[in-house]
Amino acid sequence: MSDTINRLTNLFEKNRNEANAGPMRKYMKGHFPFLGIKKPLRSQLEKQFFKETGILKEPFQQDFVWDLWEKEEREYQYTALVYLEKSLKKLQKTDLPFMEKLILTKSWWDSVDAIAPKPVGEIAARYPEVITETIDGWAVSDNMWLRRAAILFQLKYKQQTDEELLYRYIVQNSGSKEFFIQKAIGWALREYSKSNPASVKAFIAGERLAPLSVREGSKYLT
Repeated sequence: MSDTINRLTNLFEKNRNEANAGPMRKYMKGHFPFLGIKKPLRSQLEKQFFKETGILKEPFQQDFVWDLWEKEEREYQYTALVYLEKSLKKLQKTDLPFMEKLILTKSWWDSVDAIAPKPVGEIAARYPEVITETIDGWAVSDNMWLRRAAILFQLKYKQQTDEELLYRYIVQNSGSKEFFIQKAIGWALREYSKSNPASVKAFIAGERLAPLSVREGSKYLT
């Protein structure tokens, strides 16, 4: 695995751009250092890397993801997230604790918002028992990012959304003063309103939600 990581590291280091790195770090509120590789170029480099290594043809490798997660610059976590997205069909129920570990490590909206609707959403769709076993606990966790993940994991479910579950998680978090929780509630409602606008409209009217949640959740409602 070290050879694989070294290959990506060498590829990224050759394209380090300090002029880009500063503004990218500033955009992320200074939480992470950056190599300064913007997404279009990073996507090209990732495509080259995946082709040369053939890692996408192998079984899902938690160690590869974690090795990238431990690296300093944020681009490595972005590549880990791309790898996860390209490996969704390989994920098993036993990978959910690892997704929780990723959510809790180097936490920020950019990583959590990729993990929750994609890997977590995929695992929960195929192994729905993890909802009561694990995700219900996330929804009332002391950790804000786990609560955000619980609210957002059904984001791509559309008509398959478990409405009762979504609304329960939202009500459990509706009193939160956290921007990222209020925003997640609005985002989840906005997405679900594309499938069931009447239900979302009635829910918003009947609950005491933060103005931000209402504003975001109502964007597609007439």
